Amino acid sequence: MTEEGRARDMGDWIGITVALLSAFMAVTKVKDDNIVQAMMQAKSDAVDTWSEFQSKKIKQHIVEMGKHQTRDMIYLTPGTAKDSLEKEIIGYDGKIATYLAEEGSLQAKAKAFEARYDELNTRDDQFDLSDAALSISLGVLGVAALTRKKWLLGLSWGFGGFGLIMGVAGLMGLRLHPEWLTRLLS
Repeated sequence: MTEEGRARDMGDWIGITVALLSAFMAVTKVKDDNIVQAMMQAKSDAVDTWSEFQSKKIKQHIVEMGKHQTRDMIYLTPGTAKDSLEKEIIGYDGKIATYLAEEGSLQAKAKAFEARYDELNTRDDQFDLSDAALSISLGVLGVAALTRKKWLLGLSWGFGGFGLIMGVAGLMGLRLHPEWLTRLLS
């Protein structure tokens, strides 16, 4: 094969690779944006739920203070008025039990939102790694197109392959997450 034929073949491979990687990047970008939106919603839901949890804790504390003050008033109150105060204490106990039950479910709900956020963040990391590797691959392909160096084409395919693997992992929700690399880049 002539030099011109080899150059044309390499140009064909570069063009095909650029087209395929660009199309894949477009698809993963849409999915990544949707995941980021879901992450924001999960974080917002977690913050809202923790705020509601804190609100219940404050209300519980106020009711407990009312119960203690009412209990103290029993000792200072003569005769039949004590019965009314004791009924009030029973009411406080019911409210406290309600707040305790609500706090437990709110805490579990908030933790579930946080776990959802963490799960989505792992997928977001996969898409970020995919995007970075594919961008590097496209950059190296540009240089390969100019220099006609086969080893650059091979290097770009290496980065492209890693980017495709990470993108597929993100799309399919696979548990592929190079922790060391995400820590390095974050």
